[in-house]
Amino acid sequence: MDIFLLLLGFLLVFLGIIGSFLPILPGPLTGWFGLLFLHLTNVIPMNWTFLGITLAIAILIWILDYFIPAMGTKRFGGSKYGVYGTTIGLLVGLFSPIPFGILIGAFFGALVGELLYDSKDTNRAIKASFGAFLGFLTSATIKFSISVVYVVLFLMKFWEYKNEFF
Repeated sequence: MDIFLLLLGFLLVFLGIIGSFLPILPGPLTGWFGLLFLHLTNVIPMNWTFLGITLAIAILIWILDYFIPAMGTKRFGGSKYGVYGTTIGLLVGLFSPIPFGILIGAFFGALVGELLYDSKDTNRAIKASFGAFLGFLTSATIKFSISVVYVVLFLMKFWEYKNEFF
């Protein structure tokens, strides 16, 4: 059972990294569940303080993730259409064979969303799409950083107790 929990935890912390860029999967929260499963093994002693602090950080990042892209869009004069366009462009860019398709898709998705909102003001649409893009990039960078920290914490704790697993 310990090996199953270890492998499931390992999968979840790496899914946390992928979830940093996908709007469907909450990256840091997914990574936290990986840390939880690691601590649920009989090998790793339960550390409620560690799990509580990492959970609080994951929840804070999860909440901020809803505000940061919108703040970037609003700061540059955008609308909700720019935020929606960023998300749709992100998903399209994810399946694109183009390198950096996620970033390009997020920018052009925001641009199309803003042009749908107000097709007469192209300069405002470009500025707002840049704001939506920056908001997405900021949010993804924060989530990615925390998710990488969770992977490192997972690997450090596993390495400390590796002999007892096998």
